[in-house]
Amino acid sequence: MKKSLLTLTLGGLGIGITEFVMMGLLPDIAKDLHISIPQAGHLISAYALGVVIGAPLLIVIAGSYPPKKILIVLMMMFTGFNALSAFAPDYSTMFIARLLAGLPHGAFFGVGSVVASRLADKGKEAQSVSLMFAGLTVANILGVPLGTYIGHNFSWRYTFVIIVIVGLITLLSLKYWMPAMPATKNRDLGKELNFFKLPESWLIILMIAIGTGGLFSWYSYIAPLLTEVSGFQASSITYILVIAGAGMMVGNFIGGRLADKFSPAKATITLLIAMSISLVIVHYVSSNQIMALVMTFVTGAIAFAAASPIQMLMINTAKGSEMLAASVSQASFNIGNALGAFLGGLPLLAGYDYTSPVAVGAVMALTGAAFAWMLIARGSRSAKFSYAKTASA
Repeated sequence: MKKSLLTLTLGGLGIGITEFVMMGLLPDIAKDLHISIPQAGHLISAYALGVVIGAPLLIVIAGSYPPKKILIVLMMMFTGFNALSAFAPDYSTMFIARLLAGLPHGAFFGVGSVVASRLADKGKEAQSVSLMFAGLTVANILGVPLGTYIGHNFSWRYTFVIIVIVGLITLLSLKYWMPAMPATKNRDLGKELNFFKLPESWLIILMIAIGTGGLFSWYSYIAPLLTEVSGFQASSITYILVIAGAGMMVGNFIGGRLADKFSPAKATITLLIAMSISLVIVHYVSSNQIMALVMTFVTGAIAFAAASPIQMLMINTAKGSEMLAASVSQASFNIGNALGAFLGGLPLLAGYDYTSPVAVGAVMALTGAAFAWMLIARGSRSAKFSYAKTASA
């Protein structure tokens, strides 16, 4: 792997840990800050809302600067605000810190996608971009379980210290390994913003936000689901999250193959329906420990398999504004994060058990599939967007 691409992988690793480790730390943070678990779930929503705000805003503001400079500034923000999270004395401060920590997330991946394609050898652009997102996979297999273990056995604050260290390492690698690149010349911001005028763009945004929200309605409360319903010890959550991460890694690989073999839209609608079915099964079998473990792997795999087809849909729709679209895709994903955590917490506040967020997630995934169907139906009537074609067609 090129050192320049490794810098982007490291950035993806740090971002992946801070985004997903919260799901495993909810009971620990809730206890330390003297709040309920549903309230702690709002910290997940705060980060997601930060991504939604920061992704398009920072791209619009910084898009004319050299990519290396943008990435360094974004990683400085990421590191500083995660440091604030590590020392947050109360719920309000933690909420603000998580909101601010989410700001650079989508912009980093948006700029990083363009940088990775520029750094790639000819004909290997997609592979280079996938190396950046591989950081998210490593985060779910190693970083998140390790962070959860440290949070359970020592302090959740130490987990955020580790995230800060990853951020500092990423900053150094960006400074010394990332080559200087020229800023975008003759940038037409008005033309880029025309992306938001396309009905197809909004269908994809809704599909991502609501459909992937099904994943987060389950994953946001996976720790209490496994301890309170499945009967696992809190110390086992670390190892179970490794199973979830392994499923996500396998799913990411499968999703790429599906996106190449079938049309991205058809692959997406199939996977969202499969996610809905998987979550229904989780709802009914979580009291059985063996089935709970099996479905943790399967659900993680199905959820991440949808990532590649969805990203291809967004890129194919956003000709001429790919960087903005890539950041908006991340923003939409995190709207799903916020919606899933919030809507999944509502039945808990009403007194239902920890299988209820999973039922909410199943409905959200099915709704996302409906938006995918609408996109396909619209594309079949349009000469500009042919969503029924395969990626290679």
